[in-house]
Amino acid sequence: MHHPMLNIAVKAARQAGKVIMRHLDRLDTLKVQVKARNDFVSEVDLVAETEIIDIISAAYPDHAILAEESGTQSGNTYQWIIDPLDGTTNYLHGYPHFSVSVALSREGILEHGVVFDPIRNEMFTASRGKGAHLNDRRMRVSNAHRLENCLLGTGFPFRAVTHLDPWLKMFRAMLLRTSGIRRAGSAALDLAHVACGRFDGFWELGLQPWDLAAGCLLIQEAGGLVTDLENEQAYLDSGNVIAANPNIHPLMFDIISKQELS
Repeated sequence: MHHPMLNIAVKAARQAGKVIMRHLDRLDTLKVQVKARNDFVSEVDLVAETEIIDIISAAYPDHAILAEESGTQSGNTYQWIIDPLDGTTNYLHGYPHFSVSVALSREGILEHGVVFDPIRNEMFTASRGKGAHLNDRRMRVSNAHRLENCLLGTGFPFRAVTHLDPWLKMFRAMLLRTSGIRRAGSAALDLAHVACGRFDGFWELGLQPWDLAAGCLLIQEAGGLVTDLENEQAYLDSGNVIAANPNIHPLMFDIISKQELS
């Protein structure tokens, strides 16, 4: 049996997924605002986020909420960290790689996390100390030992353009050492793919807590390692992340940490 709070996260993510899929065949009619360069929000993001918050607030009215579009609502020791549609640019183009991310932290410690891929109907779930699951089947990170055999995920630092030059150096160094790198456009879903072994590792710079929270817990509970660029656990604060199986993480860290962030 899942923890009741995880069940609420799953219910909220599924409801958001329904909203997202309902609008997929009429993307040309959506209202879209530009938040910043390369950063868009659609009415689907807003409706999906409202649905998530309504479900959580009905179950746990005194919990705090940190959501991408509506900001922070204060509350007690519990905080829900929500991205209603991670991969909005993909979604607006009909490119089928986007996700819903819902996590719950207690006094700053991640306790439950859900990443839902509505296109593939894949629900990735994790609770601290209870392992990670994909549609109720236990999942594990890959067992790759050598970078040369690895498929990695990454993301362009499109918000933090000051990170572009060091990221390009990281990308070049990784490209020469691995069997492939993919930039799919939904960090939450990419992290879930590390957790289930599709990617051997992932790194990105300048992310937000709602991009990272659920996916990072998935990886940890699937036996992987997640750190920032200093090999510490402050990735939710810095927004910089290296995630991989335990064999590959130190190899990635060694390459990435050589590139100074400007």
